[in-house]
Amino acid sequence: MKKVIIILVLIGMFGWAIYDLVYQNSDTSNQSTSEKLKQEEASSVGDEEDHSTDHKSATIEDATVGLNVGNIAPDFQLQTLEGETEKLSDYRGERVMVNFWATWCPPCRAEMPDMVKFHQDKDVVILAVNLTQTEPGMQEVKEFVKEFELAFPVLLDKEIEVATKYEIRPIPTSYMIDSNGIIQYKALGALNYEMMVEEFEKMK
Repeated sequence: MKKVIIILVLIGMFGWAIYDLVYQNSDTSNQSTSEKLKQEEASSVGDEEDHSTDHKSATIEDATVGLNVGNIAPDFQLQTLEGETEKLSDYRGERVMVNFWATWCPPCRAEMPDMVKFHQDKDVVILAVNLTQTEPGMQEVKEFVKEFELAFPVLLDKEIEVATKYEIRPIPTSYMIDSNGIIQYKALGALNYEMMVEEFEKMK
C-alpha cells in the first residue's frame, strides 16, 4: 500500500514538473511574441513617420520650375520706379503675390484698391510688375502709383521679358507664391479683397 502511495506521489510530482515546465515555456514564448509585436509596431510607426517626412521634403525638392500650381515660380529681377533692384528669390521665406498690370487696363484699375487694402492688412509681399513697354509713357505709371498710393514695389518690365517668361496674356494676372517659392494659386483676371485673403491664408 505504501509503495502504491509513493508511486502515485512520484507520478504526481513528475506530472506537475512537466506541466510547470510547459506552462513557463509557453508564457515566455507569449511574452517574447508580444514584445516582438510591440517592437515591430513601433518600428512600423517610425517608418511611417520617416516616410511622411521624406514625402514632405520630396514634394518641395522634386518641384520643378514652371507656371502651374505646384511649380517653383521662375525667378526674375527688375528695377523699381525708384531705380532699386528687386529679385523674386530674395523673398524666399515669405509669402508673395506677383501681379502683372498696366495703367490702361480697366480691370487692373478696379483691382488695385483691394490690393492696397490687402497689403495693409496682411503680412504679404506684393510685387506689382508693370508692363512698361505697353504704356504711353512713364508719366502715366507715376500718376497711377500716386493716385492709388501704392506702398508696395512697382517693378518696371520695360522689355516685357518677365511677362514673356510668365506667358502673360490677360491682365491682370496674379500668382500667389508660398514661402518655399512654390506657386499655390494663379488668377487670370482681377481678384477682389476676399479672394486675395482666402488664397493667402491657405499658404504657409
